[in-house]
Amino acid sequence: MSFSTDYQDILAQIDAVDPVKYGKTRNFADGAVTRLSPYISRGVISTKIVLDKIQAVGYKHWEVTKFIQELAWRDYWQQVWIAKGNAIDHDLKREQPDVDNYEMPAALANAITEIDAVDENINELYEGGYIHNHMRMYVAAIACNIGKSHWKVPARWMYYHLLDGDWASNALSWQWVAGANANKKYIANQDNINKYFNSRQKRTFLDTSYEAIPEMDIPNILANTTTPDLKTNLPKSTLTGIKTDQPTLIYNYYNLDPEWYKDEQVNRVLLLEPSHFDKYPVSDNCLNFVLRLAENIDDISIYVGEFTDFVSEFKANNIIYKEHPTNGHYRGKEESRDWMFNVTGYFPSFFGFWKKCERQLKGK
Repeated sequence: MSFSTDYQDILAQIDAVDPVKYGKTRNFADGAVTRLSPYISRGVISTKIVLDKIQAVGYKHWEVTKFIQELAWRDYWQQVWIAKGNAIDHDLKREQPDVDNYEMPAALANAITEIDAVDENINELYEGGYIHNHMRMYVAAIACNIGKSHWKVPARWMYYHLLDGDWASNALSWQWVAGANANKKYIANQDNINKYFNSRQKRTFLDTSYEAIPEMDIPNILANTTTPDLKTNLPKSTLTGIKTDQPTLIYNYYNLDPEWYKDEQVNRVLLLEPSHFDKYPVSDNCLNFVLRLAENIDDISIYVGEFTDFVSEFKANNIIYKEHPTNGHYRGKEESRDWMFNVTGYFPSFFGFWKKCERQLKGK
């Protein structure tokens, strides 16, 4: 699965979304998924832009509730990250139960679980940077609830390869599957995988009943564990100078909005901080995707270094940036991102958050 990085193509993809069909088929491998998540995660478009376009077509909110809910999940995870900060890097609600190791099954990392649909999708993740959301849950369940790995290492591994990698959505979803951000674990068996991924496979370690899964020992094929070596290969800086009499816009891994101050005379700098990528490493696929997306932004230059070094080196004093949990150390004028709804703060459950969103939705 390939993803265009041309901005006009991305806008056309929004127009092509069928939110009704999405709601009915999204859990199937061949369902009507939108393919918009990489662009939302990288800040090229926002959830609000997608919602506004869907509403402009004339859909009533009750016709597309499931689609809007799935968009709202992305905003919800971000709000949790804003409220909890680095706490999302650890078991958020309770200690993950029944942990055997703090690595991940090597069979998952090597795509040799012998569950065909899983192995095929992991290989597609390595090649193209994308994996279906339902398969992400299967992989997390195998790692954490069958292989009994703590969620952190495999979650970092998956984030590393995802073009749509959003640490809040990724980390908190893994915790939800593993029972660290929920009251119970998520499990699925081979019949479930077969149903949603066009498979007829039998005789795998998941070819059993739901009642038997919690009592399983770690299958032999998952017994060997590993910690993947995750490193980011940052490009070279292209920035040679800025005009100090103009404002400077700071773009980053989570903000590549081509419409931001589009017609203004400003300096445009894509800031790639080594400290950020040490904490949240990403693959060459992901970084190259970002660099191609940045080509939609006229006259943008790349600076590889820390924010404070950039300010010192270029004497930048009129800096504008968009709010995000990863850039709390920036200094200058902070602007809000576009949110679907005016609902902020921490909600222990998505549905508490959604109830407030739904009131606003019905009022539109």
